[in-house]
Amino acid sequence: MRTGSIGRGLGLATALAALLTAVFMAPASANRAAPADGPQAVKAATAAAPATFTHPGVLVSRPQLDFVRGKVQAGAQPWKSAYDQMLASKYASLTRTAKPRAIVECGSYSNPNYGCTDEREDAIAAYTLALAWYITQDSRYAQKSIEIMDAWSAVIQDHTNSNAPLQTGWAGSSWPRAAEIIKYTYSSWPNSGRFATMLRNVYLPKVINGSNSNGNWELSMTEAAIGIAVFLEDRTAYDKAVTKFRGRVPAYIYIAADGALPKTAPGSGLDTRDKIIGYWQGQSTFMDGLSQETCRDLTHTGYGISAISHIAETSRIQGQDLYPEIAERLRHALGLHAKYQVGAAVPSTLCGGTLKDNLGPITEVGFNALHNRMGIAMTNTQTLTEQQRPAGSNNLFVAWETLTHANNPN
Repeated sequence: MRTGSIGRGLGLATALAALLTAVFMAPASANRAAPADGPQAVKAATAAAPATFTHPGVLVSRPQLDFVRGKVQAGAQPWKSAYDQMLASKYASLTRTAKPRAIVECGSYSNPNYGCTDEREDAIAAYTLALAWYITQDSRYAQKSIEIMDAWSAVIQDHTNSNAPLQTGWAGSSWPRAAEIIKYTYSSWPNSGRFATMLRNVYLPKVINGSNSNGNWELSMTEAAIGIAVFLEDRTAYDKAVTKFRGRVPAYIYIAADGALPKTAPGSGLDTRDKIIGYWQGQSTFMDGLSQETCRDLTHTGYGISAISHIAETSRIQGQDLYPEIAERLRHALGLHAKYQVGAAVPSTLCGGTLKDNLGPITEVGFNALHNRMGIAMTNTQTLTEQQRPAGSNNLFVAWETLTHANNPN
């Protein structure tokens, strides 16, 4: 074949590859008309960490914190009541004593529980105290947050037993939120480097490769990974976490555009209809917003939805907004579950007509992003969100999101 023919052949191949990429990378919402309260069709963002990381930039940004501080100082609601709730909690105590241990051992449902509750709650306390520091500018809160983080970074070596990946994900989601605020808004933290080493050596290896268990596991692990990546300014870990996120969200929340069956996560091994239905808790009727764990219970579903919102929020702060890619799924997931939690009758086609438990204090971040920033009508989610204010903590990895994200425009 002549050189010119080769060039034309390569040109055709390149064009075809570009066309196929555009087709397969387009979000599902672009392939059908958006519902009346749905977002416009959106383009997927490129999978790349920011050239320069934004700090503080895990779940909350400096402009968001400034907004909150202004509202609290003005006595405005719901922020003032949310702040009072936070400050009255055990997590804001200035007499708290950290309980670090070298090996945190967590079995199924935290049985055995050797340091599991202590670690999660100390991490939430460090974040709570960091928020209190920023809002009050009282250095006692910053010093107590540092004391807790230093206590753990001096001691912990590993997480063991069956729940180790999830435990690492939960605690590893809260630690970098605290660390970001303290490192970048407080005057001095001599052991911040040791804390970074702890995150890199003890936490990141346990979460960065994900999990093929229930979706809330991998999503919480991914949340920890992306937060740690921001604190460490680790672009490779950030990119890997975003790739995990993009593979898992469509496999956790179903929308009708997916077809007859939900999507599956890369490497899941769910290669038959029966396996997929089994993984979806035996549910064989699929509807917009159904979660892989809806028929398990709403609490675990809430963990997954919360982690999705947190990851997207961090990505937005870092300049790579993942919300448009997952908005259709997230809005339906929030709306479907909120609808039944606020009192609608559950149809027999959904989990046999019975839903267990409740979502928990997890709707503020996603609702603020989708409704207030993107202009999506979310009546049921709004009703539930306002009923639950001020949203407190689930004592695992969610804390004070009415305070940080209610109607926050930044």
